[in-house]
Amino acid sequence: MADTPHRATAEALLPLLGGAANITAVAHCMTRLRITLHDRSLVRDEALRALPAVLGVVEDDTYQVVLGPGTVARVTPEFEALVAEARAADDTPHQATAEQLADRGAALKAARKARNATPLKLLLRRIANVFVPLIPALIGCGIIAGLNGVLANSGLLPDVVPALAAIASGFMSLIAVFVGYNTAKEFGGTPVLGGAVAAVIVFPGVAKITAFGLSLSPGQGGVLGALAAALLAVRVEKWCRRRVPEALDVLLTPTLTVLVSGLVTLFGLMYVAGEVSTAIGTAADRLLSTGGALAGLVLGGLFLPLVMLGLHQALIPIHTTLIEQQGHTVLLPILAMAGAGQVGAAVAIWFRLPHHGSIRSTIKSALPAGFLGIGEPLIYGVSLPLGRPFVTACAGGAAGGAFIGLFHQLGAPFGATAIGPSGWALFPLLDGTAGPVTTVAIYAGGLLTGYLVGFLATYFFGFTNEALTELNTLDTLDTPDSPDTPDTAEAPAVPSAEGTASPAANRVDA
Repeated sequence: MADTPHRATAEALLPLLGGAANITAVAHCMTRLRITLHDRSLVRDEALRALPAVLGVVEDDTYQVVLGPGTVARVTPEFEALVAEARAADDTPHQATAEQLADRGAALKAARKARNATPLKLLLRRIANVFVPLIPALIGCGIIAGLNGVLANSGLLPDVVPALAAIASGFMSLIAVFVGYNTAKEFGGTPVLGGAVAAVIVFPGVAKITAFGLSLSPGQGGVLGALAAALLAVRVEKWCRRRVPEALDVLLTPTLTVLVSGLVTLFGLMYVAGEVSTAIGTAADRLLSTGGALAGLVLGGLFLPLVMLGLHQALIPIHTTLIEQQGHTVLLPILAMAGAGQVGAAVAIWFRLPHHGSIRSTIKSALPAGFLGIGEPLIYGVSLPLGRPFVTACAGGAAGGAFIGLFHQLGAPFGATAIGPSGWALFPLLDGTAGPVTTVAIYAGGLLTGYLVGFLATYFFGFTNEALTELNTLDTLDTPDSPDTPDTAEAPAVPSAEGTASPAANRVDA
């Protein structure tokens, strides 16, 4: 296999994660390489954080290495290939080692899962797993829709506009099918049966169906209806698997699953989910048109704590529902202001801690990603371990959110046509009633407000005098360029987001 920077990154990561024998499973999301480990103690956190390609690490139910968008999608297959090659080269010894590691790490793994596996977090994580794989298509189609809007408004390339409209809208017209497929896959059913039941929602022929004196319309209930329909299909399928004779299973189980779930979807779920979806859209519009700056302040100020706790995953179906209904989600630009506050806080920390080489090194490597809306390195590597700067970063997010919320109230609402990107990366996805120039200007004004308030709040209120004195005396311990600096030097652990000390998540250095 040809040597590439991504191959080199994978080769650097593997031994620091304990080698191929320590790897149980590999996956990735938009920004993170997610590794399931046999033995957490074999991971060399300090050396991992020092790799140039690594923006940070996060420990949850999996060990997550933050590599950034684009990079992670290219490093992951190289990493998987390295693991496969290592196992193929030394199969028998590897199996024995893996068994020993599994036994040795079982207690640690169980304790970590018990700490993180609250019912709410597990449910939100599984729902997020349904929608996260759809994000690349949402981004691509959203950008094409924005480009098509520019061409349509300018009168340029009129023959191309219908083609771009078809490309941008095709995925959204069938998104319910993808949601149904992923839902069944995530919750233990047959994926194609989940997709088949969800497809009923977007079938044009449902317009001929009337029940309870009400007519259905194609797409009614949207992604929420698809989610509910596929969950029902999983339940019906599992019931059938337990009761249908094996000789008839291949015929009866899929038939009963699609029939029962399809009828309940047509004569119940589509109506209920349609009302819920409509209520979500109405509530979002009313919240910002009447609450304005106050609503933006609350949303922008609370988003970083939601990210820290993993509860922001509950917003993914809401964003998707709004995009499906209105063509954009009005919530995302406001929530993106939390990242702006984080960036402003990081810049202030850079100036306030001129002698803390480790923190400044982390900020230097993580700040570009922060401008693009990737906040994890700054959250877990800088502001959260320091305490107060995390709160002042939230203040910056609240100010930016209030700025954008005010313009919603003044009659210039806008949103993002896709979820996933944030920060500067959100500019190509903005869509508003006031026109592209005004929309971009308002969003840019919100970012600048978040940067400024996050900077000022952190600079003046982010540290006590004692903390400043203590942190600025750590230069000889933490500066990477110091020849006497031991590689293992680290600041004391602080409580993590889960309430326990965690060296991986709480180091001040990176």
